[in-house]
Amino acid sequence: MTTTHKTTREPAGTAGPPTGPGRFWTLRRQDAASGWLFVLPQALGFLAFVLYPLIAVVYYSFHTSNVLSGVTKYAGTKNYSQLVHDPATPSVARATVLFCIGLVVINIALAMLLAVLLNQRLRGTTVFRTLFFSPVVVSLVAWTITWNFLLQNNGGINSILHVVGIDGPNWLRGDNSALVSVVIVQVFKNVGLNMVLFLAALQGVPRSLLEAAEIDGAGAWRRFRSVVLPMISPTTLLTTIVTISGSLQVFAQIQILTEGGPNNRTNVLVYFFYQQAFDNHDFGYGSAVAVVLFAIILVLTLIQWRLRKKWVFYES
Repeated sequence: MTTTHKTTREPAGTAGPPTGPGRFWTLRRQDAASGWLFVLPQALGFLAFVLYPLIAVVYYSFHTSNVLSGVTKYAGTKNYSQLVHDPATPSVARATVLFCIGLVVINIALAMLLAVLLNQRLRGTTVFRTLFFSPVVVSLVAWTITWNFLLQNNGGINSILHVVGIDGPNWLRGDNSALVSVVIVQVFKNVGLNMVLFLAALQGVPRSLLEAAEIDGAGAWRRFRSVVLPMISPTTLLTTIVTISGSLQVFAQIQILTEGGPNNRTNVLVYFFYQQAFDNHDFGYGSAVAVVLFAIILVLTLIQWRLRKKWVFYES
């Protein structure tokens, strides 16, 4: 007796359910793994150079730590209390506020003025755009050292003033001129960046709105105030946030030009942190100053972001 076995063949192009390792390593998981591999370097850099230092600074701000002795002890809020009662705190706070206000107001106003002028259809505007933007790409240290020579008592600025019969002050050592000098140096360094941002925003203002306002009888100032300013308000918000945050972190210019002097007139908060942590080797107190600086920048940024509905036309 012969038994016949029938073999059933699966249609070509079909496969049974995956078994073994193939069931786990699906195409979706492969794509996810590839994405994480691309993100991994940035994530590791953020953890190592941003998140960990931030946590460490907060930790050390509640401790007394001296790198020379190698002793770290818990101190509670002693460092913050010391900052409040430090005799140098009022002068540091005053210098920080004046520096921030002066830098932000002059930078934003001058950048907008230059952008409006360069937005005109005139010959040679490309040359002036390059001229005003070039300091942005110059090395910060080289720029500051050059101005340090120019602003000396016998430097280039006073030499020019002497030619026209004016005796210039010692710009970097005068109580009233030191802070102004540092502000001007920083403005000239970075005004080109805000100028380019404002120029791009101005070129994005629809011509139809300006022509409609002109037909309605609006003058140049009225068109600028009622049409141009609202249309470029997103850029104004951006430049204000970036400039305020940057003004509170200016260090190299203070270090090279004045070292916080004279009489703490230019000793802003970020340089005061450097003095306590690296000159006095008191990392605990310096960390407390850094935490306060971080909190100030965070609060100011959040306030500006919350007020964007009053500044930006499409947020209303």
